[in-house]
Amino acid sequence: MPDSLLLGKGTSLNNPTVKYLIFDIESVADGALVSKIRYPGEKFSPEEAIANYRQVLLDQFGSDFIPYTFQFPVSVVVAKVNEDFELMDLVALDDPEFRPNVITENFWRGWQAYHFPTFVTFNGRTFDMPLMELAAFRFGLPIGQWFNFSARSYDQPRNRYNTSAHLDLHDVLTNFGASRFNGGLNLAASLLGKPGKMDVQGDMVQDMYLQGQAAAINDYCRCDVLDTYFVFLRTMVLLGELTLDREKEVVDTTKLWLESRVEEQPVYAAYLERWGDWANPWRGAPSGVASD
Repeated sequence: MPDSLLLGKGTSLNNPTVKYLIFDIESVADGALVSKIRYPGEKFSPEEAIANYRQVLLDQFGSDFIPYTFQFPVSVVVAKVNEDFELMDLVALDDPEFRPNVITENFWRGWQAYHFPTFVTFNGRTFDMPLMELAAFRFGLPIGQWFNFSARSYDQPRNRYNTSAHLDLHDVLTNFGASRFNGGLNLAASLLGKPGKMDVQGDMVQDMYLQGQAAAINDYCRCDVLDTYFVFLRTMVLLGELTLDREKEVVDTTKLWLESRVEEQPVYAAYLERWGDWANPWRGAPSGVASD
């Protein structure tokens, strides 16, 4: 597999400095699978099966989102971040073809090529990671280093509390599910002044895919990854791994990085138009109180 499929422009296998892989996924239902499993003998087309199942889910649960077990990835965007928490590159896998099997292979082979950096997600433990594991199952891709059943249970990458393998920011903010984080990534990003959800919502992706809007889906995914990156930076402040002053430097540098790439990725212009800087409530605080 050519290195360019895995790496993008900002990194090289000869200099594997990637410490974190921050990613987000957009996926769609496999209509043929839905038809076979949910409606055997009905002779529904894939589109009819999806439409029927969505209506059933909407009637029963108030949401028409089809479970991930029926889905496959159509967009995976990855931010490569170094040990200083700086953004090195932001890539949509298998751009511009966006083939699910190639996306899946690039995702897992990239993790291996960079010597197993920490995956970072927002609520990815319940959706993104299981979906990518199932995609590897679907496409016959061995990922034994991710499962690593021969290791002690707490050293296995899939262990829920192994944050060196997978840091789920939602887990951090909820104490691994002890509380609820109503508002999700949109709320967390908004607290930092970042755009959060813009013109596209996750429940629109299935219809967009059927309409052939693969590029727009990937643009949406890029913006979610940017939001996740900024939430990651603040989480590092929360955990004492990053100072508030250093976070501001990294955020300012990232803004310049985005501005320099607007012609290459026009969606960054839309993101920057909605950009807001975090308002520090300690500005001008009395001596002895943290300020920037």
